Amino acid sequence: MTNDISGRIAEDLKNRLAQEGEHLQVKDKDGEHVGTVDHFDGNQLKLTRDDSTDGQHHYVALSQVESMDNVAVYLNVSRNDIK
Repeated sequence: MTNDISGRIAEDLKNRLAQEGEHLQVKDKDGEHVGTVDHFDGNQLKLTRDDSTDGQHHYVALSQVESMDNVAVYLNVSRNDIK
């Protein structure tokens, strides 16, 4: 069932990113801004380098996505758990 949910989240995210033409914010489980979605990369979200303190892209696994709305993708982990 988890794979089915991840698949639906992945499809919804891909569709939303394609439709909106702009990047969604990414917030951790505490509501802190951790980045902005750059694009989909396999089973991960690749975040833009612009929001990164080290100037590198970081990735969020779909298993770390709790929910999303028109503003942001909300994670089920803290910012320190993002690679």
